[in-house]
Amino acid sequence: MSSDTPGTDASPVTQTARRAREAAAELAPLPRTARDGALLAVADALEARAAEIVTANGDDTAKARAAGTPDAIVDRLTLTPERIAAIASDVRDVVALPDPVGEVVRGSTLPNGLELRQVRVPLGVVGIIYEARPNVTVDAAALCLKSGNAVLLRGSSSAYASNTALVGVLRDAVAGAGLPADAVQLVPGESRESVKELMRARGLVDVLIPRGGASLIRTVVEESTVPVIETGVGNCHVYVDELADIDMAVDILVNSKAQRPSVCNAAETVLVHAGIADAFLPRALAALTEAGVTVHGDEAWQRAGADVVAATDEDWGTEYLSYDIAAAVVPSLEAAVGHIRRWTSGHTEAIVTRDAAAARRFSTLVDSTAVMVNASTRFTDGGQFGFGAEIGISTQKLHARGPMGLPELTSTKYVVTGDGHTRG
Repeated sequence: MSSDTPGTDASPVTQTARRAREAAAELAPLPRTARDGALLAVADALEARAAEIVTANGDDTAKARAAGTPDAIVDRLTLTPERIAAIASDVRDVVALPDPVGEVVRGSTLPNGLELRQVRVPLGVVGIIYEARPNVTVDAAALCLKSGNAVLLRGSSSAYASNTALVGVLRDAVAGAGLPADAVQLVPGESRESVKELMRARGLVDVLIPRGGASLIRTVVEESTVPVIETGVGNCHVYVDELADIDMAVDILVNSKAQRPSVCNAAETVLVHAGIADAFLPRALAALTEAGVTVHGDEAWQRAGADVVAATDEDWGTEYLSYDIAAAVVPSLEAAVGHIRRWTSGHTEAIVTRDAAAARRFSTLVDSTAVMVNASTRFTDGGQFGFGAEIGISTQKLHARGPMGLPELTSTKYVVTGDGHTRG
């Protein structure tokens, strides 16, 4: 696709992407004060127009209930005045974060006198494809604007009315603050075709970030011609080493699994060294049962508890996102690492041990975005890492890996300054 001026012959999605391209060019050179001013206007507008947003959201939640959508999903879809106020507060928090644009990553004076600087610059046009939660609409837009990017938002059809209302508020606020309104756009259409068009808008969209379930992420990664930052699927493991403190291990396991089981950094498998299994399994089973967790275990776990469900290969590869966990006893740390290498999604793994050498070996051998030593898997999060906010957790290795804050929404360019230098 070309990136020329929008034409009447282009599809609505293509025209939207072209307008975003033009807006990105206007946005990139603006100072931090302009971008922060727009974000403060966004926060104020969200609160001022909360009733309008709640009304639109009511249409979505009514349709969801009529379709028999589970209560937990309806709750994630629901916006209330209190939730909108919290979203506005989050936007103000983004304003307070350091500005990544223009940061000098490295710089030096070369032997020939040329001054070399590598500086952070916006990615350009960022497309976000996401499911259900309309708060992501505002979160993603705020982070993209803060980092100088135009954003194309493609939420699920279940939140279409909510997202339409939210983007209307965002665009009005951004334009009122003197920034191009097309820096924030909702991708038109509710069909899969509009998603496919966005995924194929190479040359107009610089990067796509999918946020949602495994099926959504796999589809975007496999079918997109636009570069994709793969995020979020979390088949996370907790390994309890032979020299673990049992009280600590039980606490970390239960927190990793049950503190909030529906998120990508919740543990889905626990592996226990055979040398500590007899002491640990009864304690762990009692604590997991009290937390409402169903254990899908191997023979050792089944012998330890009558309510343990027999595990299958499907369990080892499952991201439950529920009060379920797969469980196995392993003969060694190396066996635990081997299991993780086979089944992990590359998100987060944890080891519980008092042996510093075992912790170092586990951390070295495990190849995931985050390795926790004597800490819950639930800490893999931009807010918990002190980044202030995140647009997702990348499980790939190029450009960004792990929780993605503002710096990960930038690229870099080299600025080379000479004094009439020519190359001989």
